[in-house]
Amino acid sequence: MGEPTVVYRFKRGLYINLTNRCPNLCVFCIKTKWNMQFDGHNLDLRGKEPSAQEVLALLNEALQAGPAVEEVVFCGYGEPTMRLDILLEVGRSLKTAQAAGKYPPFSIRLNTNGLGNLINKRNIVPDLKTAVDKVFVSLNAQNETLWRKIMRPAAGYENGFLAVLDFIKTCASAGFKRVAASCVENTGADSEAVATLAQACGAQFHGREFLDEQ
Repeated sequence: MGEPTVVYRFKRGLYINLTNRCPNLCVFCIKTKWNMQFDGHNLDLRGKEPSAQEVLALLNEALQAGPAVEEVVFCGYGEPTMRLDILLEVGRSLKTAQAAGKYPPFSIRLNTNGLGNLINKRNIVPDLKTAVDKVFVSLNAQNETLWRKIMRPAAGYENGFLAVLDFIKTCASAGFKRVAASCVENTGADSEAVATLAQACGAQFHGREFLDEQ
């Protein structure tokens, strides 16, 4: 499969693969059925997760090589807030470099399942505000029963639906450039109901395609 990929380009973004760990095993997750591959990259980090210094070096190499990107995105085959300290160090370092004129403008986005406060046992939103510009939350259900069925949370996270809603609301009031809640199609959720819920939490709605074949 080749060496694990930590930083990879996709469309107009640079994506950061921090971890494969996640408290959910979503029915739509592609990491198992795609054998940890994505767009020709091996995203299997189960042998070793990267340090902040390794991530920053790879980002710098990719950003210097060009072409310019619109976004740098924390999004691999795992939940980035499982490695919050690394996420924060990388995001803050990128912002410092941008402020010094080292890189052309781009936004920094976090793709998350919204369980970061439960994972870290505290409100992490103020810290995230110092490291990322946008937060996209994978909501995927309009009620707790369906959320459990679709997201298949691990022990200790079974009641995470309300925590996800609270996380979205907290992010929406924190002043990020954009906060969006998403729903993957064809999973049994009512996309219109999820959109209504997202908007009630102060977020925009983002529909996502159900991915199957690569």
